[in-house]
Amino acid sequence: MSDLREGESGILDRIDLPQEEVHRLMELGFVPGLAVSAAHSAPGGDPRVYRVDGSEFAMRRAMARHVLLRP
Repeated sequence: MSDLREGESGILDRIDLPQEEVHRLMELGFVPGLAVSAAHSAPGGDPRVYRVDGSEFAMRRAMARHVLLRP
């Protein structure tokens, strides 16, 4: 997910993080099969805002690289 540019999107495939973090992200709406799109980012590019299921969340690049998308 960290490779998405502003306006690009993909379908969440899986999250490669410890189960506790996966559970927390899923509570926020990052559920496999849902569309995720990249919105604006802070100056310097980190964190970036992502849209999923009608909500927006800021996420650091270090975590976002473990959220894997399919086209």
